[in-house]
Amino acid sequence: MAGLRGATIEEVVAQAWVVPTDEPEADGTLTWDSTTVVLVEVKAAGQTGLGWTYGHASAAHLVNDKLGDLVVGREAADVPAANLAMVRAVRNMGRRGIASTAISAVDIALWDLKARLLDVPLAVLLGKVRDSIPAYGSGGFTTWDDARLREEIGGWTEAGMRAVKIKIGEDAGANVARDLHRTALATRTAGPGIEVFVDANGGYSRGQAARMGAALDNLGVTWFEEPVTSDDLQGLHELRTRLQCDVSTGEYAWCPEDAQRLIEAGAVDCLQADVTRCEGVTGWLRVAALADAAALDVSTHCAPQLSAHVAVAVPNARHIEWFHDHVRLDPMLVEGTLDVVDGTVTPDLSRPGHGMRLRAKPAEPARRVA
Repeated sequence: MAGLRGATIEEVVAQAWVVPTDEPEADGTLTWDSTTVVLVEVKAAGQTGLGWTYGHASAAHLVNDKLGDLVVGREAADVPAANLAMVRAVRNMGRRGIASTAISAVDIALWDLKARLLDVPLAVLLGKVRDSIPAYGSGGFTTWDDARLREEIGGWTEAGMRAVKIKIGEDAGANVARDLHRTALATRTAGPGIEVFVDANGGYSRGQAARMGAALDNLGVTWFEEPVTSDDLQGLHELRTRLQCDVSTGEYAWCPEDAQRLIEAGAVDCLQADVTRCEGVTGWLRVAALADAAALDVSTHCAPQLSAHVAVAVPNARHIEWFHDHVRLDPMLVEGTLDVVDGTVTPDLSRPGHGMRLRAKPAEPARRVA
């Protein structure tokens, strides 16, 4: 504990970068051509912790103008206390959304810093229950043609991944025929023994989702993510009772209380949680504990590089999402990223913290905006 005892937070700095996608992308309800990453560095006793989130550059301003002042001067060991101070401070500006992403980035940086001060990997600090976690390939955007879809799925299966996920619900459910075509194509391309997941991003109505779910069951799909909006708890519950495939959501659980509502409504077979949205490592561990108490598995949403250490630290983690955009852009901004080996991701226990550092000069085409 010599490196941690008495260490106080000296500085908190956030910056925002925009990284264009490699081609136009869309899901059931959104289109985009870039991703904004808000990076946070927290310093104490000669060490720097790094965290980040994906969202909007305003999260960087919130960290620099408000949250950082709440953290500076606190004991580096007391991460939950800093997390609580930030949560309380954003009450009147709105806790969910931008504020939760900003809190998440700071919280992740604080946990990384604490582990570095102790000179241990984050997974060791949290306490491992396994050495690695299965990953599933994720992307399959509705803008991709058949050839592009086959190429991406082939890459995932060659890396040993046992499950792949594509986007459906195109144009808010207006192109069901293409949704089914692409799902059937994914099933054929993946081949025997590979699970196929789909994500509608809330693009269907309840009736559409029920009809699509029945067709997806016939195609052997095992995971139906956000068949309706995640705000429709009753709709999710009803679909769970009618479909064979697992119904999942949780990426918009901005805090543990949001996750608890999904659990109490019986809305999911597997609860998703995003460490860069649900108030960081502190929030993610609480969400996982709530799911475990309800006999539910938890799966990480996106952010695979930041998810590996927390996923190996809980007994009910099913898998992590190896998401195309984040897998591509994270190495442009940080050093020390992990790879999938034989379908799994293993935290690097030779490095303290989560093992990653901000690049001195992020790679093009990343562009700093804040």
